Amino acid sequence: MLFRRIAGPAPTLDMQEDPEMKKQSLVAMSLAALAAGYATAEAGTLPSIPESLRTPAAEILTLETAARGVQIYQCSARQDEPTRFEWTFKAPEADLFDTTGRKIGKHYAGPTWESDDGSKVVGVLKARDNGPDADAIPWLLLGAKSTAGSGVFSRTTSIQRVRTVGGIPPTETCSEAQAGNVSRVGYSATYYFYVAKP
Repeated sequence: MLFRRIAGPAPTLDMQEDPEMKKQSLVAMSLAALAAGYATAEAGTLPSIPESLRTPAAEILTLETAARGVQIYQCSARQDEPTRFEWTFKAPEADLFDTTGRKIGKHYAGPTWESDDGSKVVGVLKARDNGPDADAIPWLLLGAKSTAGSGVFSRTTSIQRVRTVGGIPPTETCSEAQAGNVSRVGYSATYYFYVAKP
């Protein structure tokens, strides 16, 4: 686009008197902030991630998803003390959403992340961090135990679970009388997926 310079003092705009101009300016600033955030993530610099949960330098971030669902617990006898009972984690059950809020897959026992494109990855725990919220499940680093399909999860090598909310074991009584009872505790989290650098 060409602009013609006009002699004389530069015109001024009062955005308070021009709602449309103000709206356009706010949209531009928001887009710039989002672009900066994604540039930081794609560069592999995630300052909020504890050092113990960082992925190898040979991997790059390819996908961020938000999970919303439940952590499933069952009241059962402790393996080391069969006369004592506790809430035992059984599996997650959550929907996965991309950064625009569109549902793109699901998360379930394994732990498994499965995309709507048919690809999936099963993880294995490598490290954990309690995270900043004592009332939320821990942050995790997982490696890919296996993958399937040819879609978004097919080349995954590492997964981080961060920004967790809720999901901790129930506070209600778990005793022999409640043995077998199941509790579904709401949670949310952010999952980052990494692949090997090309």
